Amino acid sequence: MAKVIMFTLVGLALAFFKNHQSSYQKRFNAFREIVPVDLPKCNLVKGIDTGAEDLEILPNGLAFLSTGLKYPGIKSFEPNKPGKILLMDLNEEDPAVLELEIKGSNLDLSSFNPHGISTFTDEDGAVYLLVVNHPALDSTVEVFKFQEEEKSLLHLKTITHELLPSVNDIAAVGPESFYATNDHYFVDPYLRSWEIYLGIAWSYVVYYSPDEVHVVAEGFDFANGISISHDGKYVYIAELLAHKIHVYEKHANWTLTLLKSLDFNTLVDNISVDPATGDLWVGCHPNGMKIFFYDAKSPPGSEVLRIQNILTEEPQVTVVYAENGTVLQGTTVASVYKGKLLIGTVFHRALYCEL
Repeated sequence: MAKVIMFTLVGLALAFFKNHQSSYQKRFNAFREIVPVDLPKCNLVKGIDTGAEDLEILPNGLAFLSTGLKYPGIKSFEPNKPGKILLMDLNEEDPAVLELEIKGSNLDLSSFNPHGISTFTDEDGAVYLLVVNHPALDSTVEVFKFQEEEKSLLHLKTITHELLPSVNDIAAVGPESFYATNDHYFVDPYLRSWEIYLGIAWSYVVYYSPDEVHVVAEGFDFANGISISHDGKYVYIAELLAHKIHVYEKHANWTLTLLKSLDFNTLVDNISVDPATGDLWVGCHPNGMKIFFYDAKSPPGSEVLRIQNILTEEPQVTVVYAENGTVLQGTTVASVYKGKLLIGTVFHRALYCEL
C-alpha cells in the first residue's frame, strides 16, 4: 500500500511539473520561428553596443536612451560597467549619441543601472527625465532635470517605496508623479525564478505621487512597458508573458478601469505612442526563451509592431520589422520621429531606419 501511495505521489509530481513546463514554454514562445520583415534603409547607431533598453523622443527630436542595463537572468556584454543615459538629436542627418553628464546630489554613478525611462515637460518648458534604477539590483526611481545647453542631467531626487519593489517601466505624469509597472511580486531572486516558472500573476501597476501611492491595476504575469495616450485619457500596459497589451481608461483621481485587452503571438515589451497619429509602437521578443537563456550561436531575435486604431473594435496590427538576431538582438523598444524609426534592445545594439 505504501508503494502505491509513493508511486501515485511521484506520478502526480511528474504530471505537475510537465504541465508547468509546457505552460512555461508557451508563455516564453519557446518554439516560435521568425519570418523576417526588412526595412529599406537601416543603420546601426554608432556608440551603442550594450543596449538601449528604453528611449523617449521629445517633440523637438531630442531622444533620451538608457543603456548598460544589468538585470537578473539577462545577458550583459559589460557586466562590470555602470549604465548611462545617452542623447541623440534626430534632426541630424546622421545622428550620433552623446553621454549625458549627471550632476548634483549624492547619486552613486558607479552603481547606476538605468532601466525604463519617461519624460515630463512642465508649462515653462522644463524637461524632467524619470529613470528606473537598479543599484545593487534594488529598485529606485531617479528624477533628473534636463539642462539642454550644458547637455547634462541635474539629479534632483531618489524615490523609493514599499509598493515599488521591482519597477520595470514608468510613465511620467508630473516631475515627481508617475505610473509604474512592477514586473515581479517577490524580491528574493530564488522566489522570483519560481514566480516566473509557475506563472504566478501577482505583479501590478502603481500610481505614485508625493501625496499618494496606491495600486491601480494588478494580476499581471510580468507587467512590463507602460505608456499614456497623448490626450491623457488612456494608459497602455504590456503584460510580457501573457502576450497582451491592456488598454485602461485613466480617471481624474488617477485610478484606472480596464477597457480592453489585445493578444499577440510575441512577448510585448516597451510601448511608445506616435505623437502624430496616436499609434502604438511596440518592441517585442518573438522567442522569449532566447532572451533568458542566451546562446550566441542562436541569439534572440527582434520584432517591432505598429498598432493602429487601438480603441476601435478592429485595431490594425502590422509587423514593421522582424529579424533573427544577426543584426539586432532582443528588441525592447521602438519609437518614431518624422518618418524615422529608432529601435532599442535590452543588451545589444540600436537601429535607426527610414519608414
